[in-house]
Amino acid sequence: MESLVGRQVEKELLTKALNSGQAELIAIYGRRRIGKTFLVKQVYKQYIKFELTGLNSASKRDQLENFIIALSKKFKTKINLNIPQSWLQAFELLKSYFEEIEDSKPKVIFLDEIPWLDSHKSSFLNAFGSLWNSWAINRPDIKIVICGSSASWMINKVITNRGGLYNRITRRIKLKPFSLYETEIFLRHNRISLDRYSILQLYMVMGGIPHYLKDVERGLSATQNIAKICFSEQGLLRDEYENLFPALFDYAERHYEVINSLSKQKIGLTRNQILETTKLSSGGTTSKVIRELVESDFVSQVIPFDRKEKDSIFRLSDEYILFYLKFMQRKRVGLDENYWIQKMNTTSWRSWAGYAFEAICFKHLAQIKQALGISGIYSESSSWRVRGTHQAKGVQIDLLIDRKDQVINLIEIKYSIDQFTISKKYNEELREKLSVFREFTKTRKTLLLTFLTTYGLTQNQYAVSNVQQDLTMDILFSK
Repeated sequence: MESLVGRQVEKELLTKALNSGQAELIAIYGRRRIGKTFLVKQVYKQYIKFELTGLNSASKRDQLENFIIALSKKFKTKINLNIPQSWLQAFELLKSYFEEIEDSKPKVIFLDEIPWLDSHKSSFLNAFGSLWNSWAINRPDIKIVICGSSASWMINKVITNRGGLYNRITRRIKLKPFSLYETEIFLRHNRISLDRYSILQLYMVMGGIPHYLKDVERGLSATQNIAKICFSEQGLLRDEYENLFPALFDYAERHYEVINSLSKQKIGLTRNQILETTKLSSGGTTSKVIRELVESDFVSQVIPFDRKEKDSIFRLSDEYILFYLKFMQRKRVGLDENYWIQKMNTTSWRSWAGYAFEAICFKHLAQIKQALGISGIYSESSSWRVRGTHQAKGVQIDLLIDRKDQVINLIEIKYSIDQFTISKKYNEELREKLSVFREFTKTRKTLLLTFLTTYGLTQNQYAVSNVQQDLTMDILFSK
């Protein structure tokens, strides 16, 4: 039987709620395949007294029939229950079931994929609000856990609900992908022995999604595993992209449009640029689509240095989607495992790897700050770019950390299969980059040139004289 690996903070929160001595309404959300259901069942397995999973795109009647089937299996008195006409009636039956349980131990009601239960004109949320406000809140032994893959639905309809559920959520968990630290632990738990460079390669393709990582096979290299999982006929991720959004969002074609637009511009796009490159309207619908993609961790939002939130840059940040659109989408005919093995170390692979590594670094800012020794110093992280002109080249800084102690770390991120060497020409570009940044921003802060590479820098004269801090991929694997 599988056991829960990682998720220490989430486990502690759920355990605390279980033993709180008061009614709890716990909202858990996160993207598809992230492990929400597995987390709840592992932590609460002996306390779940009723469990219901919503049916995708089902009618109100079908959802209620599914409810009554689940409830019928629970009643001690073996009676045939008729399908209720409404969710109010359904929850009255649920209360009756719990009245049969006479002990005072914690009792968990687990409603999984709750957005699907809230079908069109079902009045599900009103009835659920009544269940909580008129009954559950008065039962210290009742712990209701609601889960949903649609992060935007969970936030808009439940967490920030202005109706009967207003301010009723007692605890909330946004379940995020594994970090590299958790991924390494997960693979070791599954007896997979790979070095960190290989784990990084897997992460660049699959991200920290437990459902994807569980398919990594012992005894195969990272390259072989990627070929098997992504390119073989039975590969888990061969057709995942087509199924990713329809299960999460209404009118998912809009989300695919935004994703395709972002995939063509590595540096990211502003909201207005997204509108220019898609067929979407300029109304609130587009903002909603972008927000949903950000909340579900498919897209990241970065505010450029010294700019406002309205100037935000949106970047595609989901590892699997980045990989799929680069290497899988246009090559479906005749695709096989040998394709990826032949593609490794080509120019297109190196270009993708550099961008994917950069995106991963942005997701591990806490680890980077820890390595720099500035975890306790308030700072803001961003990127910076000056467009090129006929007279001058453009300048881009991958990552900068603006610190309250009057220091800015300007971080160059480089993915390499060996130590990275700063050449004389590149050293001149770095000096120019720092000069342009100071001139354009007018900052008086100390600028520290910092490198974050896979295997570190070759210690030549340029590295020794100009680079203040030299970090390797190992720091990304810290807790």
